[in-house]
Order: sequence, then C-alpha cells, then structure tokens
Amino acid sequence: MRIVSWNVNGIRAAIRKGIDGYFDSIDADIWMLQEVRALPEQLPKDWSWPEGYSLHLHPAEKKGYSGVATLSRSSMEILEVGKKGNHDPNDSEGRVIVSKHGEMICINTYLPSGSNKVERQEFKEAWMEEWRQFIRPYLELNTPVIVCGDLNIAHTEDDIWNPKGNAKQSGFLPHEREWFSDLLNDGWHDVFREFTGEGVKTYSWWSNRGQARVKDRGWRIDYFLLNPVAQKMVKSVSIKREGGLEISDHAPVILDLED
Repeated sequence: MRIVSWNVNGIRAAIRKGIDGYFDSIDADIWMLQEVRALPEQLPKDWSWPEGYSLHLHPAEKKGYSGVATLSRSSMEILEVGKKGNHDPNDSEGRVIVSKHGEMICINTYLPSGSNKVERQEFKEAWMEEWRQFIRPYLELNTPVIVCGDLNIAHTEDDIWNPKGNAKQSGFLPHEREWFSDLLNDGWHDVFREFTGEGVKTYSWWSNRGQARVKDRGWRIDYFLLNPVAQKMVKSVSIKREGGLEISDHAPVILDLED
C-alpha cells in the first residue's frame, strides 16, 4: 500500500502546473493533501479529482485559505473532522480529517503556522497541545494508525538547513521542538527519520526566497507519524523532491507499507 502526504500550496495552482500527472505516476492508494485552498465550487469546471478514488474535501470557511483533502482507492469512512477543543472547535480553518480505510486509520493534519504575528503563534501553540491530546487515544489502538501532514515544525537540526540562523523563527523555536520530542515520547514514530538515520539533512519545504530550492536550503516539516502497529508495516518512506517542486513549494512524502 502506498500513502502520500503533500502540501499542494493551492490545488487550483497545482492543477495548472500539472498535478494530474503526479497522481498517475506516483500511483498512491491514499492521498492526504494539505493547503488545498479551494471550495468545491472554485475548482475548474473542466477538471475533476482522480477517477477511481473516494474523496473527502474539508475546506476552510475563508476562501483561498488552508483546507485538507483525503482521497482513497478503497472504501473510506470519515470518523472525525476537526480536533475539537477550545481553539477553532468547528475546524473553520479546515485542518483535520480522520478517515478509516479497512482496518487502517489516517489522520490528515495541516498544523497552523506561527508566522510573525504574536496572536497566530499563540493560536498555533494552543492548537498544538489540543491536537496532541486529540490524537493520543489513537496511539493505543490495536490497529494501524497513520498521522501525516504539514506540521510546520522542524524537529531537530537535521531537519533544517541553518539551525543557528533560524533558532528564533516560528517552526524552530526551542519549545516547539520540545513539544515535538514530547509527541514522539508519547509513542509516535517519525518513520522518515527512523529509516533515514540521524545526521542526514533531507527537506520537504523550501522558501521561494534566496534561491532556496536551487541551493537546497529547506526545512523538513512534512511528516508521517505512525503508531507501533503501523510502524511494523513500513517498507520505505521517501521525499520526492525531483519533480514535486514543479507543483508546490513542498515535496510529496511517500510511505510504502506491507499489504
């Protein structure tokens, strides 16, 4: 089974840039997309989602903002939409879909960014802790659970090209990184890092500034976090930089599991 997590940086722009070809060539069983940034009625009239997949699109209420979508070749049951809690309890920003695919549960997440505004950083951090508590019960299930998405945090110095220069930037703040360590200490497996090993710098997002893509000056902020049951099924996990950056500022992350 192949599962892909990809922040597409706007599905309408991705369509113009040829994302249909990637749906075909990557050939995944489940796609979990973030930052879709479109209501259904905003999609091109002559375009449709890939044939043969069931779809759940959870857009933000605000047009052109956030939003997630999950596509599956198999039957898909939607278990929850949103993380509940006190901060955006109705998930008006379109950030979480929990879906079930046979015995497997997938949690598609687009975690808020802190940007440069204090209010958004405070929102992000409150959201982070509520989301951590929201996913924790899934950790203990005796069934495979896949958490994935753009979590807007680079966990270690291996996950960012210039750790010293970014130490005071949202997404690499010490307490954000500590929160991520706590997340792993809960029992989630960062399978890309486990399979790649420490000391290897591989990124999933690059700024549009300063020739970051050409110079490979990026951040790894897109993750697959697996519970112990799912972790035992992993065959491989990779980041498809080549080609993927023609569509988005994020590369797709590809997880292959034993059937």
